[in-house]
Amino acid sequence: MKCTWSGVYPALLTPFTDSESLDLPLFEKNIEAQLEAGVDGLIVGGSLGEASTLSNQEKEILVKSAVKQSAGRVPVVMNIAESSTANAVSLAAKGREWGADGLMILPPMRYKSDDRETIAYFSTVARSTDLPIMIYNNPVDYKIDVTPDMFATLIECGNILAVKESTRDVTNVTRLRNRFGERLKILCGVDTLALEELLLGADGWVAGLVDAFPRETVAIYRLAKAGRLHEAREIYRWFMPLLELDIHPKLVQYIKLAATETGISSEHVRAPRLPLEGAERERILSVIREGIRLRPLLPDYLSI
Repeated sequence: MKCTWSGVYPALLTPFTDSESLDLPLFEKNIEAQLEAGVDGLIVGGSLGEASTLSNQEKEILVKSAVKQSAGRVPVVMNIAESSTANAVSLAAKGREWGADGLMILPPMRYKSDDRETIAYFSTVARSTDLPIMIYNNPVDYKIDVTPDMFATLIECGNILAVKESTRDVTNVTRLRNRFGERLKILCGVDTLALEELLLGADGWVAGLVDAFPRETVAIYRLAKAGRLHEAREIYRWFMPLLELDIHPKLVQYIKLAATETGISSEHVRAPRLPLEGAERERILSVIREGIRLRPLLPDYLSI
């Protein structure tokens, strides 16, 4: 299925059992909640999906499960976060075999490549596949900034079509749009900046709290794009304390706890992560439960 690189793309959680094995029934339950809410794509095995703890065999299982569950309703995008170019190229080929419709690619892991090396890495992977690609640009967490000058070279690869914009600099949306027009699709990758970037012209939202609150996330996107800003703003203001759970080193534990409270995931994580406990767990639970208590009534956003 074609990736339009617009709309809401959940960065899916990877549910585990209490023995740290994949919990596929819960994975499929969350996917179905996303699809019913009206998301526009699914991203499997990202940072929020605990990619660093997954084997390639588990990635295969998850991609194939998402493809089967989505049944052609939305595209499935597989994340690539590898330490070597050779492994990234190999995984891109496997993603094609497993049925992925597109790829999201992080810069090299565990090595801070310079601009020339970063361009060579992304370009080599892109030229090895015909799948469409979204570059994940997150210099805050991964210490490598893919600048507009670098994108000017990267888009010579015809299948590099989008960027997950996580620089935390909202002016980058305008900077990229001025430089590349519609050639490069822009998806906000930071939940707490989503409405701002959508109003500046971002095409989509790679979302995190969507894993717990899919309908509210899609409603904000569709209302914003329809120009119904007052309604979008009111939901966004309610959502903000929850969205802030996405910008913390323990975002996986926080968002899994939120999705557990809304009935579509579990708290189980894979070591070295540990479940929340004590005062920290109670503090995050209070934010989540207050959000659920005040959960707004939504307009018929699916008809927009």
